[in-house]
Amino acid sequence: MSDSSAVPQGPHGNEIGGEARLYGPTVQAREVHGGIHVHSAPAAPTRPPPPRQLLPVPAHFTDRERDLASLDGLRGTGAPLIVVSGPAGIGKTTLVSKWLRSLSTEFPDGQLYADLRGHSAGGPVGPAEILGQFLRALGSGPPSTDAVELASMWRSLTADRRMAIMLDNSFTAAQIRPLLLGGPGGLVVVTSRRRLTGLRMQGAGFHQLDALGPAAGVELLTRGIGADRVAGELSSVHRLVALCAGLPLAVCLASARLATRPRQSVGALADALARNAGGGRLAALEVEGETSVRKALDASYAVLSSGTARLYRTLGLLPVRTFDTAIAAASCGESREWAERRLDELVEANLVEDVGPDSCRFHDLLRIHAHDRAQEDDTGAAREEALRRFCDWSLYTATAAQERLTPVQFTLPRTYAHRPDLPLPFDDDIAALGWLDAHRTHLMAAVRLAADSGWYDTSWMLVDALWPLFLRLRHYADWIEAHEIGLKAARQAGNREAERQMLNSGAIGLGAAGRTEDATAWYRDSLRAAREAGDVRDEGQALLGLGACHREAGRPADAVTHLNRAISVWEGCGYPRGAALARTTLGEIALATGAADEAVDCFTRARDAMVAVNDPHDAARALALLGRAVVRTGAYAEGVARMNEALAVFTGSGAAFWQARTLEMLGESAAEHGDATAAEEFLARALALFETTSPADALRLGGGGGGGG
Repeated sequence: MSDSSAVPQGPHGNEIGGEARLYGPTVQAREVHGGIHVHSAPAAPTRPPPPRQLLPVPAHFTDRERDLASLDGLRGTGAPLIVVSGPAGIGKTTLVSKWLRSLSTEFPDGQLYADLRGHSAGGPVGPAEILGQFLRALGSGPPSTDAVELASMWRSLTADRRMAIMLDNSFTAAQIRPLLLGGPGGLVVVTSRRRLTGLRMQGAGFHQLDALGPAAGVELLTRGIGADRVAGELSSVHRLVALCAGLPLAVCLASARLATRPRQSVGALADALARNAGGGRLAALEVEGETSVRKALDASYAVLSSGTARLYRTLGLLPVRTFDTAIAAASCGESREWAERRLDELVEANLVEDVGPDSCRFHDLLRIHAHDRAQEDDTGAAREEALRRFCDWSLYTATAAQERLTPVQFTLPRTYAHRPDLPLPFDDDIAALGWLDAHRTHLMAAVRLAADSGWYDTSWMLVDALWPLFLRLRHYADWIEAHEIGLKAARQAGNREAERQMLNSGAIGLGAAGRTEDATAWYRDSLRAAREAGDVRDEGQALLGLGACHREAGRPADAVTHLNRAISVWEGCGYPRGAALARTTLGEIALATGAADEAVDCFTRARDAMVAVNDPHDAARALALLGRAVVRTGAYAEGVARMNEALAVFTGSGAAFWQARTLEMLGESAAEHGDATAAEEFLARALALFETTSPADALRLGGGGGGGG
């Protein structure tokens, strides 16, 4: 009621004026009859201020424009749930905090944050604890600790609210489902080191966060140590950022380390990281009071199943950057199905990246961590077995490809410490050559690893098995390096036959790469060793090679002498294929000197012999050269038909170098015949193939110098 003494009486006795103040329910009336009953209405419920719990965005936040745009795109699709995943230290929390803060006006009812502690020492937090936290933030303290009841209350309370929820460091999809909003007006964003693909059933959109690019890494470091310090050591800064492998956590730790040591040069820290190629690099990226890269990765590793942890460690040991299911299975001595399941778990946990069909790789610092865990958690014998199994798988599969692609090629017996029991990854010639080429870096790594580990027989056997790869695709640098390693390994193994094999096939590569003098020296060593051993077949091979070297050096008479001696030796010991190889080279000499009829005879005899011994590649090689010689005799249509027949064989087998060589001869023939349009087309196709198989030939052809034969 009001204070009646403060109400003056006007002429009608019903006015309020002067200094009167009214408090509480007030009745203004001229006359009142009967009693007055005043009922106070209950106070309207009030909501607490909308919660704004998002983490602050660090001042060093850098780049990520494409990632922010991708999140905007997912938001534009109407996805109520977005999962941002990536390995530890990649910057998921900072990115999502930055993005959600930019959307604050779209969520007037607040933004909630919870750390689900997916990789903490105490284990992930349960949904009941998070629901209680959220309900309290919305002014509705939970009356129960029952997770089901709390989830029901949460859905009811958020059914008509426009809120954004950030669920950080999530571990499983099961953690997330009870925390989803009850209505369509909100957004839930999850960060996780795992991909959480199980949330697709809830309509989730997914974004995978990758490493920073070099420029962004430099900018991030600049924000920590200053532009002047960066400008003064720019090359060292780039090297340091590269050693941090685009991981923002690593760059920030390096920045903090430098900031506390203003007199230390950036180059000194980069040198320290480069020297510590293994776990020492992770140790160098530790700063007191900060989460280290090592600790973050240890937490991800700790929750793996035992089999998956074993695969992670094994992959960290391998001398390869990428790996497939077969490599994973072979290196662990397990089945492909076993490896598939565990690789899937590693991909789901963002400990390896899925980079293509059945192809995965490590982030650089994750590879270091996996290698470090293998050194700590596995015995020396277990580590050696894994590496030996990798080498044996490489040898076993390459040998199978060799047997398919060059079945008439002489090979020495193979031995294995752990003979693989896995299906081969190819079932025809094209796939076999494709496998050799796709795994070339792996196979070269196995050659080096076997030699460095003292498994000398495995090393030279691997080199021998790569013969069809070198012969058909002409990767000269690998061809020569492999044979230098293989020759040394054969000598260390005390295997004279293998030594001659390495000398002969290595000399072919040296000669093909234009290193004629080196090739000659290898052939001479081979000839001497063959004669000492009384190996007539190897003697013929060395004579053939020396003949080819003399031809290349512009000494055709010496070449013919050595080639005829090779034919005599091989025919004497009953090796017609060798004699056919020598006649092919004799035919090339005759063709180059204008003796077309003599060349036709040599190539015809060579081709017939190759067909008889079932060597389709060398038969097609002789046929292509025969076609060119026939054109030179004046039978243009007949010669072109034979070259096209050979070209079809090379195209079908994937022999890119001889596809190019045949196209070049077709182009030369067309030019001589006056068909400039066809000549230009053939030579352009040849040039394109030479650019991928033989840069020297590409340079020769691009410069207009024809081969002539």
